[in-house]
Amino acid sequence: MNSTHDTQVLVTGGTGFIAQHCILLLLKNGYRVRTTVRSLAREPEVRQHLREGGAEPGDRLGFVVADLGSDAGWAEAAAGCAYVMHGASPTPSGAQTSEEDWVRPAVDGNLRVLRAAREAGVKRVVLTSAFGAICAGHGPMKRPFNDDDWSDLTNPNVWPYQKSKTLSEQAAWDFIAREGGGMELSAVNPVAVLGPVLGADYSHSIRLIKNMLAGQPGMPKINSGFVDVRDVADLHLRAMTHEAAAGERFLAIAGESMWMAEVARVLKARMGGIADKVSTRVLPNTIVRLGALKDPALRGAVPLLGLNLNATSAKAIRLLGWAPRSAEEAIVATAESLDRLGLLA
Repeated sequence: MNSTHDTQVLVTGGTGFIAQHCILLLLKNGYRVRTTVRSLAREPEVRQHLREGGAEPGDRLGFVVADLGSDAGWAEAAAGCAYVMHGASPTPSGAQTSEEDWVRPAVDGNLRVLRAAREAGVKRVVLTSAFGAICAGHGPMKRPFNDDDWSDLTNPNVWPYQKSKTLSEQAAWDFIAREGGGMELSAVNPVAVLGPVLGADYSHSIRLIKNMLAGQPGMPKINSGFVDVRDVADLHLRAMTHEAAAGERFLAIAGESMWMAEVARVLKARMGGIADKVSTRVLPNTIVRLGALKDPALRGAVPLLGLNLNATSAKAIRLLGWAPRSAEEAIVATAESLDRLGLLA
């Protein structure tokens, strides 16, 4: 009898927040999982994070060393896998990093994984893309963003990260159309991902909540959608297995987008004493613009001031039966996990 216990899934970038929750859900559903890391020295850390998430996979989880910047390891990683969840993405560091340092590795990395998957006879790849491939460069919208939207790269205010996500996802779809050899592709495009942290290595979105709890002196007038990482993992699994998901991209957001001050108010209302330092003050736009002149971290926020980034997950809900938790639940789960793991000090 065919069973998920016989089915191997490759999850790229096993040290990542979303990847680890995908691994947890795959293991829970009986799949065997292989994941890539850039160094086997990270294996104990990944296993500890999975243990925090309630899993002791033993030999049902394997590790392969592979880097998106090199062909080495990818054939071994994909061998024998029926599916691939590809979320690994190179992240350049340093204040002088050029746009090309973001874009080229992201595009080449996607193509490297897709080629390895095709050669291994993989049935379907689920690509973790981003809302940044949908929303950037548009200015005010009269309707929510949806899965058919693409970022407008002609706008000079598009960040290198958003450009890299847009071009790398487009390169993946082009590859499937021209060279896929019958392999299927689905893409998941989440907004800011919150939810239970498994360890000290977490995403930028989680840092938003940590900064609020640490006493950030006010909130810029910035709007964002939010989604729980457990629901992002669930959408990946549905995109992997549902017949109707082939050739589709799925925007992942829980309900309506929120202003940062609204997020702060949720923390104040739900988190008791650990939210004592949270400020619900909205910083005037002029203050943020002045601060951005000296602080590079604020410069990217300026084009977003006052911009409503509401979006819809209607397609994922309709087509795949996806039913995400509320954004409030995701916010609370984030704060609770940061507190439980002692990461708020």
